[in-house]
Amino acid sequence: MIRSIKQDWFSNIKGDTLAGIVVALALIPEAIAFSIIAGVDPKVGLYASFCIAVVIAFTGGRPGMISAATGAMALLMVTLVREHGLEYLLAATLLTGVLQIIAGYLRLAELMRFVSRSVVTGFVNALAILIFMAQLPELTGVTWHVYAMTAAGLAIIYGFPYLPVIGRSIPSPLVCILVLTAVYMLTGMEIRSVGDMGELPDTLPIFLWPDVPLNLETLMIILPTALMLCVVGLLESMMTATIVDDLTDTKSDKNRECKGQGIANIGSGLLGGMAGCAMIGQSVINVKSGGRGRLSTLIAGVVLLILVVFLADWVSQIPMAALVAVMIMVSIGTFSWSSIRDLKKHPLSTNIVMLATVAVTVGTHNLAIGVFVGVLLAAMFFANKVGNILYIGTEQGEGERTYRVVGQVFFASSNRFMEAFDFKETVQKVTIDLSRAHFWDITAVETLDRIVIKFRREGTEVELIGLNEASATIVDRYAVHNDPAAVERLMGGH
Repeated sequence: MIRSIKQDWFSNIKGDTLAGIVVALALIPEAIAFSIIAGVDPKVGLYASFCIAVVIAFTGGRPGMISAATGAMALLMVTLVREHGLEYLLAATLLTGVLQIIAGYLRLAELMRFVSRSVVTGFVNALAILIFMAQLPELTGVTWHVYAMTAAGLAIIYGFPYLPVIGRSIPSPLVCILVLTAVYMLTGMEIRSVGDMGELPDTLPIFLWPDVPLNLETLMIILPTALMLCVVGLLESMMTATIVDDLTDTKSDKNRECKGQGIANIGSGLLGGMAGCAMIGQSVINVKSGGRGRLSTLIAGVVLLILVVFLADWVSQIPMAALVAVMIMVSIGTFSWSSIRDLKKHPLSTNIVMLATVAVTVGTHNLAIGVFVGVLLAAMFFANKVGNILYIGTEQGEGERTYRVVGQVFFASSNRFMEAFDFKETVQKVTIDLSRAHFWDITAVETLDRIVIKFRREGTEVELIGLNEASATIVDRYAVHNDPAAVERLMGGH
């Protein structure tokens, strides 16, 4: 255990510290923007980001991943806040945390194994596009100074690492923010700064129990929102954890992450914050800036609070162009450029799943819907592919015919299974050899019933041989071809 603590917390102190500071600076404008989207005071998003980041540093299952208030979650809160107010949002945040802890104990994170690589790639690309699109309001209808500052910021971010010695010791996004802030303060140019985004809090968060009646009516009001927040929050967190796993070539505990997200959201709700989840943009910033351990997440949360409460006058001077440059770097680094090159060599079905996930996610701005569509398409393509792996050969004997079935029989292949038999052929006996076949579902069993019954109605004796144990179990339990009353119902009799 001591070894694990050293590895997670103290194996990369310098890198985690500097990366955490960069993330804290990048969190401020986003937390304010997400609060505005949700229709609440900027303090709600900032307190949430502080609390979630600090708590998840201790309870999360993915070291180095950043969690805070997010846009995907903020979009789900709009209706509840508009119709019932902030107090009900805080109650929904607490319920979201409880549901996520339950999901962790139910090991629902195991469902991530049903999310194919093409869906993950589509999710990553969609997020990269959404991150870039979120910067466009800061780049439209502005003076040339903004474009110059943004271009200078990108030049620093990509050029600074090439400097000898110092280029590798300090994260270039941090240098970008510091240099552009100094230029902005010295020149006094008329461009937007963090201070223009909204009022920063001037006090520490305090314990706050939601002022709502504790009854069934309140539960019915907050439950739909809490369920959506729970699903979207866990989905985005699990996908982000998978991406950070790939970036750092390490594994993470997804079920622990579910519980950690729940505990963090409960803490956020009790301190007057909104629900949040993992942030792919900030997580990528953290990893790219050298953050690897839990210390980076903790520092990001603590520094965020220090900056907005005690150093608000300085933080408000950070030009938005500097943060836009950092987020453009994130979007470029997040996008899987190899997926574009691989379009020619990957199967068409894989490309369709990836592109559909991107299109739906970007079109709806809802990560859950995009991933759901991707998973559904991937499942359909897989079922179709496996359904086509079915071969049925025949052998003619004296007065009998043997059918040898090879492959998987289930809902997607049941029609092909049925069409392979000649019910009009005049033979005394039909043997169906199923020793190299496997029956998976009720549809397969019902198709077998119809085949047997049709042959019997033509006066042909039918024998089934070779069923493996699993297939025999499902056939014995659900088949009805030996039950006359059930046969009449199946074939449309009365």
